[in-house]
Amino acid sequence: MNKARKVEVAGQLKKKFSDASVALFADFKGLNANDADILRRLLRQQNAEVKVLKNNVARLTMSDGGLGAEAKDLMDRVVGPTLVAFAYGDPAASAKVMHTFAREHGEFRLKESLMGQKRIDVAGVEELATLPAREVLIAKVLGTMNAPISSFVGVLAAVPRSLVTVLAAIEKKKSAEQA
Repeated sequence: MNKARKVEVAGQLKKKFSDASVALFADFKGLNANDADILRRLLRQQNAEVKVLKNNVARLTMSDGGLGAEAKDLMDRVVGPTLVAFAYGDPAASAKVMHTFAREHGEFRLKESLMGQKRIDVAGVEELATLPAREVLIAKVLGTMNAPISSFVGVLAAVPRSLVTVLAAIEKKKSAEQA
């Protein structure tokens, strides 16, 4: 690949890194083509795109420091065959696919990755993979926000019930006094 082509590919890669919510790195040495296709298909369902990095092009991508010092540092340390999954949707869903795939295929190993301009270690990727789905997290947040309102409505609804109970007791007491 000539220098002009490398610069062009580096520009495309830089855009992918910028657009992705997370870029998940993995060592795929020893993975057969059929398994790689399965991984690509699974990630595509999660709105993620898989690319194989050429280390020199990856370093050229980060050379100007536009994606941050941590990203540049990570690229400087990347060695060997590296697969990158650019997740454009839910980062946890893509991390879950990669984590599950790594457990099922011993030759496929997760590496340090990037979330925005921040580097996350392998443990961070695994932690991201264990997060509940985005919809579940949103439901939990909405449920938590709704709880005080529900409690307040419950208190307001209890006031008339209490009033009816008090009025019934007064009426009963009046009836008892008149008899």
